[in-house]
Amino acid sequence: MKKRVGILLVFALLFIGFLANWTYSYYQGLEEAYIPIHEASDILVIPSEKKVFERSGYALDYLNMPVDENHQRTLDTYYNNRAYPGAPPSIPHPVKEKLGMGSNICLQCHQNGGFVEKFNAYAPVTPHPEMINCKQCHVEQQTKSTFVATNFYKKPAPEVGVNNALPGSPPAIPHQLQMRENCLSCHAGPAAVKELWIDHPERINCRQCHVPKAQEVQNVELFVRANTNLK
Repeated sequence: MKKRVGILLVFALLFIGFLANWTYSYYQGLEEAYIPIHEASDILVIPSEKKVFERSGYALDYLNMPVDENHQRTLDTYYNNRAYPGAPPSIPHPVKEKLGMGSNICLQCHQNGGFVEKFNAYAPVTPHPEMINCKQCHVEQQTKSTFVATNFYKKPAPEVGVNNALPGSPPAIPHQLQMRENCLSCHAGPAAVKELWIDHPERINCRQCHVPKAQEVQNVELFVRANTNLK
């Protein structure tokens, strides 16, 4: 008799434990899923991945904006304003020396663009507005001084739309991404170069389809100064 009571008690305890565990799991499943939000400082951010989204708020505005044919920048003027492809563009207008170091001066026009009546043109948008010492890289054009002829070789600019891996595939990015990670700054908006203008700025994750073009690098021998014995 006692043996039967003991067996029944064990089964009763197992059933109660199962029922309690099932009830707990059931009510846990009814609760809403919650994902803790981490502060930005806790997450390692890759600048080249982050900056492509910085102007995403303007994407739909760019998509619905009519094209101003009378004030379009062209690829020729784009490259003529650079010493070589990839070089920082020169400043095509006069700048007061004491007020030309960036910050609120240059960014008044070049942070978000817009039409500038004084120059009758749209101001190009800088892809790196956080670098406020603008004249460290950008210099004013010198068109009134005497030029000296040189044998400087200006590398040809990359051709537009001919670097697809396959016909119909998205073109590769023909330039480096350093300080040019913000794609919409140059490829969308009224100040964008006509030949570089895209028709889908709302697809802001550009590097999901467009990848940097692989550049072949050749090893260069070390430069060794000739040992000249002076007597």
